[in-house]
Amino acid sequence: MSQITTKHGAAGAGRAPRILYRGALARDAADQAEVFHHAVMQGATAHYGLDERKAWAAALPREACAWAARQALFTTLVASCDGRCVGFLELDIPRGRIETLYVWPSLARRGIGSTLLVHAERLLLEHGVGRARIDASLMLADGLVRRGWRDLGEEWVERGGERLCRHRLEKSLVAVET
Repeated sequence: MSQITTKHGAAGAGRAPRILYRGALARDAADQAEVFHHAVMQGATAHYGLDERKAWAAALPREACAWAARQALFTTLVASCDGRCVGFLELDIPRGRIETLYVWPSLARRGIGSTLLVHAERLLLEHGVGRARIDASLMLADGLVRRGWRDLGEEWVERGGERLCRHRLEKSLVAVET
């Protein structure tokens, strides 16, 4: 995978943190576990109850070794700030699927997830994939629809005895000429 060099934000007092986008490294795995856990437990409070969030968070281990293993399964893009992973996206390129997209809750709604999606879409296009798919949580689905994703309907998944609602979405990918 080619290195992602996009930056946004500027360092300094009173300014937004500098975010670098790149492929995941093994050292990011522990941060990924924490980003996932906190994004679910804190970031999803407006859309899911406590029992639902606990079951969702328990679906994936909070251990670095589990997330390092996932890096071998999926192309993983990270947003890093001061060398720490603060957001990530897992991409199954052959299937054209975005498996996960999580951002540290205090940094949500600042364009980090959107930028990770732009890089994922570019990678898919580079590999000849013309359509992206994602099973999006309620906290993500509306924003994706506003950005041109098509809602294929809601579905319910079971996590730890809890039923969670999500939306199946897809987007046709078009190369942008520069």
